[in-house]
Amino acid sequence: MIKPPYLQPGDTVGIIAPARSISKEEITPFTELINSWGLKCKTSRYLFGKHFQYSGTEKERASDFQQMIDDPEVKAIICARGGYGSIKIIRYIDFSGFQKSPKWLAGFSDVTVLHAYINKFLGTESLHSIMPLNYKNEEKNISVTSLKKALFGEKLKYDIEPHKLNKPGNVTAELTGGNLSLLYSLNGTNFFPDMRNKVLFIEDVDEYLYHIDRMMQNFYHSGVFAKIAGLIVGSFSEIKDNEIPFGMDAYEIIRNTVDKFNFPVCFNFPAGHISENRTLILGREVQLSVEVKGVGVDLGG
Repeated sequence: MIKPPYLQPGDTVGIIAPARSISKEEITPFTELINSWGLKCKTSRYLFGKHFQYSGTEKERASDFQQMIDDPEVKAIICARGGYGSIKIIRYIDFSGFQKSPKWLAGFSDVTVLHAYINKFLGTESLHSIMPLNYKNEEKNISVTSLKKALFGEKLKYDIEPHKLNKPGNVTAELTGGNLSLLYSLNGTNFFPDMRNKVLFIEDVDEYLYHIDRMMQNFYHSGVFAKIAGLIVGSFSEIKDNEIPFGMDAYEIIRNTVDKFNFPVCFNFPAGHISENRTLILGREVQLSVEVKGVGVDLGG
């Protein structure tokens, strides 16, 4: 995998909204934070636009992404928020400039689609991280400090508390994944990541328990779990149930599905749609160590 150049003071960060609309007020605290790191912020033309629920039409949002890809001053591209719509703009984008001059792409949730494309077709690492919408003036929050470390090339290593559903084991392999619902929607398309000998990370929000089970069954029967070398399960927040209870929570559903497979599994990794959304480097070789006393996730630097 290609590792884009780490940022240096004075570098420029571009901000785009490839999916849902956002206001200037919602991102101002984050741009001020970026400036406090000695970086400059450049906002895209249609960042604060409005087209139904989106920040612009498909071609407008694509042109914003293209602008940041082609701008030689921009060294990293941060997505302002998720929502839905990133999948609809990829067809319009020319990534040849990205191949010549790789940059960090940062974001999560709907941005999973962009991560999948950049990792698979451009062979470049990217950052599953906090976005401007999620920043709440908490500069010391590990979500923020981990993004800064990733952008500036500092070592990222996390020590996580044990969880009763963990499956012990040790593996070193490339990290892939993101939002489970987005990955599920990509399965069967050319954008779906190559899962062979990968450590898969998944998280989700606002889903029904039966739908989580349906997605797990899809991954089971399509051979995903037979291919991967490890599994990191992030937050599953705001999960819903039906009037007749499903009978298991999200983590129990996942553990039940992968129980027969011989790879380490870490539950309750602090990343996803929660305040503690630690940065992960997708496409990077990760050392995953799941033991009774706790979990180590080492992404190097």
